Amino acid sequence: MTNSLPDDPRTLVSTAWLADHLKSPDLRIFDASWYLPDMGRDAKSEYAAGHIPGARFFDIDEIADLRSGLPHTVPPVEKFMSRMRAMGVGDGHQVVVYDGFGLLSAARVWWMLRLMGHRDVAVLDGGFPKWQAEGCAVTDAPAVIRDRHMTVSRQNQMIRDVTEVARAAKLGSHAIIDARPAGRFTGADPEPRAGMRSGHIPGSRNVPFTSLLNADGTMKQPDALKAVFLTAGVDLSKPAITTCGSGVTAAILALALTRMGKEDHAVYDGSWS
Repeated sequence: MTNSLPDDPRTLVSTAWLADHLKSPDLRIFDASWYLPDMGRDAKSEYAAGHIPGARFFDIDEIADLRSGLPHTVPPVEKFMSRMRAMGVGDGHQVVVYDGFGLLSAARVWWMLRLMGHRDVAVLDGGFPKWQAEGCAVTDAPAVIRDRHMTVSRQNQMIRDVTEVARAAKLGSHAIIDARPAGRFTGADPEPRAGMRSGHIPGSRNVPFTSLLNADGTMKQPDALKAVFLTAGVDLSKPAITTCGSGVTAAILALALTRMGKEDHAVYDGSWS
């Protein structure tokens, strides 16, 4: 079953919605493709070979705090603003984010824009695979870019650091939800990053991000999403902290919670890393 909810330009829009709005002057599209080291894919070269018309490539490894020592953590506000300006994205723009997996890294950029106070941002449901499967337009031409200022108002309640997560785990004050596959959560499978130990945060619950998706890569309906969280033992009455390997797929959980109407959640930036 594919998504039959109305398109929501602040969470999730369909390929049909994007095709209808493709020529809108205030639409901006990000290809936020990114892959784990063991996936053997090159996001930049795939973007260069073909992308949705008008899409800019959002490099989550570069638009990051390169001093942190952790992969793709949130960049300083000034850096974020300068990169958005360079990509011609700013105030008054409706942003749509997609990735080449279907839904892997696009939600991370959706969350980051919301963290910086930009609310008019949605993820493309089903991503580039669905767009291509439906025969929608693809180009290898670079986007035409004009500078645009973005006003940033960082929403600090949407992000957590290691100290805050350790305290939440100790007190049991939050539902800590881990998006990694079950094998990595239990420690049965190794982490994809070298030298990283296995296991999970004490008291956390496992909701692998793939369990939130339909067979065609679209996100499940809110009622079905809620059932997945409840089956995993998540206490939805508590504020939530979402986590994963580095803070990318944790944002998929954040998107799902938002689709369910739950707003009191934050992403653990850096996560297991």
